[in-house]
Amino acid sequence: MLNTLIIGASLKEERYSNMAIRRLRASNFPVLAIGRTSGFVEDVEIKREPIIDVEVHTVSLYLNKIAQEIYYDYIINLKPKRIIFNPGTENPVLAKLCNEASIEVLHACTLVMLSTKNYH
Repeated sequence: MLNTLIIGASLKEERYSNMAIRRLRASNFPVLAIGRTSGFVEDVEIKREPIIDVEVHTVSLYLNKIAQEIYYDYIINLKPKRIIFNPGTENPVLAKLCNEASIEVLHACTLVMLSTKNYH
């Protein structure tokens, strides 16, 4: 299994990004995480800076479209297979850039995908 990168990760347990990290790990998916505050969610280290030199299968976004802007080039250069725009993160500009770079764009919820066994 290849890495899932959570962008917008939070240490707060009530945040959906935190729940996604925990659920992904419970399903044995490898997870990388970037957030505003560094620390750990279970065995996953949240870093404050972009993580380089890694293979990423899925980017799962938990940032609003304005906060995503600084990550456009980073995400495109990672060349993930897909990007998940979780509810509230929809961004036509980034979606278009991803489509142009042959990155599959999903407007979905990582947590729902996991609970319905559609996350692979």
